[in-house]
Parts: sequence; structure tokens; C-alpha cells
Amino acid sequence: MDSFIRKGFYTIGALKTNRVIYPCGIRQKVSEFALHLRKTDRAVSLVTVGGREFYVYRYEGELNDIPNAVVIISYPRESFGDPKALRVFISTNAGISTQEILDTYTERWAIELFFRQSKNRLALDKYQIRSRQGIERYWLIMSLVHYMCCMYSGKYNTFEEGYWYFQDQVKTERIGNLHQFIKNGASLEAVLKLVG
Repeated sequence: MDSFIRKGFYTIGALKTNRVIYPCGIRQKVSEFALHLRKTDRAVSLVTVGGREFYVYRYEGELNDIPNAVVIISYPRESFGDPKALRVFISTNAGISTQEILDTYTERWAIELFFRQSKNRLALDKYQIRSRQGIERYWLIMSLVHYMCCMYSGKYNTFEEGYWYFQDQVKTERIGNLHQFIKNGASLEAVLKLVG
């Protein structure tokens, strides 16, 4: 993480509410610290992100493995103080605003969704390629398949719609080939061997 930060990169992400912070030098879980926040506290402000309003508290300081980070403690406006509604975000760049951190995080959802779909449906987490060229080719093919699933009908569809459309196409083609194989007089043994 240190070399990452030294090179000028930073990260914005979500944190678990049991993460430890050190407000005023006191070790405390975020969830415990959040119980003491009030809407009227000077450090608590109301921000709008993606059309929704959130009460936020900005903590800047030490985390166990990061010397100076920003932790945003947030509640939806209508659920302030509800532990189930508590959301926590981190940025390793203390120089950006709370608004910018939250806006950037909301943009990450499409990227995270792409990776989840790629893992669940396109076996992103199963490939065993080590060469740079192989990885680049794999990413290109995976991106192309993702694009095809989203655009199979000539207009934008969800990835899942396209994925299941192509799954149905493959299934229909397999059954059609099997039907033709049987129709051409294949033996039971040959059919069983074909279907595996």
C-alpha cells in the first residue's frame, strides 16, 4: 500500500463498519464511534449524492495500516443513527473532498458489476494465464463477449439478458444437433457418448 501511495495512486472504496479508527487517539470501531454522532454536530453535514441525501462525518487520520486516510461515515437522511443503514467509505487521498469521494465511489458500481458478472458468468476468476500477452488477449475476448451480451439484439440490454439469450441459443443448437444425429440413425451408445 505504501508504494502504491508513493507513486501517486490512491484508492476509494467501502469499509466494514467494524474497522478501527483513532479519533482523538482513542482506538474505536467505526460502528461504535458512529453511535455518538448527532445531526447537529459541527462535523456532520448533509450532502447529495446521485439525487439522494446523506448525513456524513469525515474522519481524517490513522487506520491500522494507513498513516493518513479519510473515512466517511454516512447515513441516508431518513435513517440517521440506524446501525443497519450505516455505510463507511475510505480514500487514501486526504486532499479530495467528501463530495468527490462519494461521487467517485458511486461511479465504481458499474465497474464492480462488470467484474462480478465476469467472475460469475465468464470465469474471470478461473483463468490461469501468466504472460502479459495472454492476459491482454483474455481481457479482450472477455470484454468482447460482455459487449455481445449487452448488444445482442442491436440495442442495449442488460448483461444477464444477453447471457441467457446466448445460453438458450447454445442449448437449442445442441438439442438440434442431437436430434439430427439420432435422426441419421445413431446408436444409443453413440448418443450417450455424445451427450457425455
